[in-house]
Amino acid sequence: MYDFDKIIRREQTACVKYDLREAYFGQGDVFPMWVADMDFETPVFIRDAIQERATHPIYGYSFRPETYFTSIMQWVDKRHNWQLKKNWILFSPGVVPALNMATLAFTDPGDGILVQPPVYFPFFHAVKNHKRNLIENQLLYNEGRYTIDFTDFEQKVRKAKMFFLSNPHNPVGRLWTAEELKRMGDICVKYDVIIISDEIHCDLALPGFRHIPMASLSDEIAQNTVTCIAPSKTFNVAGLATSSLIIANKQLRHKMRRIIEDLHIGNGNLFGAAASIAAYENGEQWLDELMQYIETNFRLLDGFLRNELPVLELVHAEATYLAWIDFRKTGLSDVKIKEKLLHEAKLGLSPGPVFGKGGEGFQRMNLATQKANVEEALDRLKLAFG
Repeated sequence: MYDFDKIIRREQTACVKYDLREAYFGQGDVFPMWVADMDFETPVFIRDAIQERATHPIYGYSFRPETYFTSIMQWVDKRHNWQLKKNWILFSPGVVPALNMATLAFTDPGDGILVQPPVYFPFFHAVKNHKRNLIENQLLYNEGRYTIDFTDFEQKVRKAKMFFLSNPHNPVGRLWTAEELKRMGDICVKYDVIIISDEIHCDLALPGFRHIPMASLSDEIAQNTVTCIAPSKTFNVAGLATSSLIIANKQLRHKMRRIIEDLHIGNGNLFGAAASIAAYENGEQWLDELMQYIETNFRLLDGFLRNELPVLELVHAEATYLAWIDFRKTGLSDVKIKEKLLHEAKLGLSPGPVFGKGGEGFQRMNLATQKANVEEALDRLKLAFG
């Protein structure tokens, strides 16, 4: 059994979540429940692997050994029932860099890229920063659950060259079903629109739910999809800048490899490789216990809002450790919600509007923290909105 209740002090470690509070929120005394990393200690089997490699006195140029690839292939096969080939796997220093590299590799200025807001905001940046045309297929929200407007999706995708998919979806917590994914995938194949599937949260399905990789659904969809995965969210190693791209299509893989080589970022991180191998070879029990703990935090939050603070509502979550909370019944503007959170609750959440259309009136809360911290956050919410 792992101890997820253990409090780890993160201040003064150059930690974005804690040490950049004043820069991000304008005040340093907020209780941070925002940026998407965990307050749990990185598993000991990963720390041991890094420390073992660190005992060697030279940290020179390196390559990813065979175990880097086999550990990914075995993990994805066992956890997600998807059989990979070694040559499908490319390196990226992160999923966000991969979104930008895909934009450079597969589109030209002025090309359309489809996104589904409210969604992880770097999606927008990867489109706009490279002078591509942002096309939006806004998700539908009804009775606590998000769905896809497929009529709008098919109309919009005709104007696009590429589609950024968030699966599981950040921030709304949906695990898209096989039927939903197949329908989106087939439409993209029909109109020759490349799918970039951000599956960084794929291992974080809540108990009772199962992640389905987009590219696992058919050969046609696989040939049209770039899948982005990483151990970073799952095992709390985002600072090691290591992720992988899975690309079955030889032509797409060649274009992406060229961008990686042109940017000279393919060598990666020596310790990130060691961490990735250790995570995928040893992480199953730790992850299963983690998700049980995260589910308990979701239940704690949901029960508190229902019983103590019904003016706020928790959107039904199927995956991730990110709670999407509806503040619209307060009748307050996003500016007023933010002011009350900062000045009355002294609580730092991620404001819904940064996730695009449909994010208005919502806030995202990170539940990958100790139960005591969740309880503290709930008390602060009640102080401001009770």
